[in-house]
Amino acid sequence: MAAAAECDVIMAAPEGPGEPESEEEARREAESFKEQGNAYYAKKDYNEAYNYYTKAIDTCPNNASYYGNRAATLMMLGRFREALGDAQQSVRLDDSFVRGHLREGKCHLSLGNAMAASRCFQRVLELDHKNTQAQQELKNASTVLEYEKIAEADFEKRDFRKVVFCMDRALEFAPACHRFKILKAECLALLGRYPEAQSVASDILRMDSTNADALYVRGLCLYYEDCIEKAVQFFVQALRMAPDHEKACLACRNAKALKAKKEDGNKAFKEGNYKLAYELYTEALGIDPNNIKTNAKLYCNRGTVNSKLRKLEEAIDDCTNAVKLDETYIKAYLRRAQCYMDTEQYEDAVRDYEKVYQTEKTKEHKQLLKNAQMELKKSKRKDYYKILGVDKNASEDEIKKAYRKRALMHHPDRHSGASAEVQKEEEKKFKEVGEAFTILSDPKKKARYDSGQDLEEDGLNMGDFDANNIFKAFFGGPGGFSFEGRWRCPAAGFGSGKCTDRFTQQQRFPSFVGWWRRACCY
Repeated sequence: MAAAAECDVIMAAPEGPGEPESEEEARREAESFKEQGNAYYAKKDYNEAYNYYTKAIDTCPNNASYYGNRAATLMMLGRFREALGDAQQSVRLDDSFVRGHLREGKCHLSLGNAMAASRCFQRVLELDHKNTQAQQELKNASTVLEYEKIAEADFEKRDFRKVVFCMDRALEFAPACHRFKILKAECLALLGRYPEAQSVASDILRMDSTNADALYVRGLCLYYEDCIEKAVQFFVQALRMAPDHEKACLACRNAKALKAKKEDGNKAFKEGNYKLAYELYTEALGIDPNNIKTNAKLYCNRGTVNSKLRKLEEAIDDCTNAVKLDETYIKAYLRRAQCYMDTEQYEDAVRDYEKVYQTEKTKEHKQLLKNAQMELKKSKRKDYYKILGVDKNASEDEIKKAYRKRALMHHPDRHSGASAEVQKEEEKKFKEVGEAFTILSDPKKKARYDSGQDLEEDGLNMGDFDANNIFKAFFGGPGGFSFEGRWRCPAAGFGSGKCTDRFTQQQRFPSFVGWWRRACCY
């Protein structure tokens, strides 16, 4: 806006015959104030310009140009509502005052009233159909109306990003429109961009502390940041300013219901009533799907309940939903990682602990990551406990019994009549059973194995040991035995004297005499 060009310079009318001298003096004084105002306006000292235009108006209150000039000054100060009043007064005094209509239109447009602005610009064109400024401003008003229309449709579609875009474009022409700013702030809140939304609402509240829409948006931000109690206070205040404010009423009702359900769920959990806690958290999750942070906490809480109920896969799903809603939610990552550990999904656990440690580099998180990495490393080795079919806390006797059972089950002699493929597989399993027993029956080796150490690095080469020697040492044989050479069937020593068969190594089972008797002397 050009400074000097926006001020109206109208020379004082010549003194009329018989005009009172006091009125002429007042007019000259008012003109002097106006000229001083123009000078300050040209220097962009708008506050001083405003003061002198006000003096001119006080001295001569029926002059349209004085109101027009003060309107221009107020516009430069960003005080569009006051400027609108002066511009309207100027055209009331002189309906043919083109600049008065033009300024009124600009004030309406700046305040977001594009329809009223269009009428003013059309009036200017009626008075001066070649006025290029009015033509351009009329196009600007049409643009604002179009953005309003698009934003309204997109809000209904919940395309909040598009609404923010439209409001940003509209605010380029209507920088003082609180309505546009409030709509933008509400959409920012719905998009989770709370600091931006709060900033817009707070700016409006500094100018107008009773603005119910701004109070509602301020409360909405707190509500979505899980500060529900404070949010309710803002919603209540907004309803005091505007009792029929539907959005504030709905948000207040949701906030109170969510707070109550969450607290009831927490109480049930502390009392150990996990089934009730699960139901309450589930009900709370159905109240408001837009409340991302609170819902993330509810999912994590429900995941904790599921883990207590040993529904670990369901717990993992709940924690996954929590981090989808809030990628910075450390507690949900920790809970999910523990569930992964409990279900032996170590790679997933390591990934979650790495995420946590990258965010918060604490000793505790470092140790959790280290433990998960160790379990992952251990999971990629042979699981000797699984091979023997015993628990990790199995006693020495339980390990011996398990070895006896598995060794007899997989001994090659027992599968001599099977296919070559089956014999090979059983021989492999027999060897693994021997390995498992060798490690788990030795306290030192077992301790190193349990701690995740590499046994081969400790000097134990599992490829060199002989499973048959382990079997022989464990079971023994009648009078001692060797797996080499040829042996007479032990049944011959039981009084029959009839069995003189000899057996190859693949047919012998010297420690299991009963089975041998059935095989060769039945």
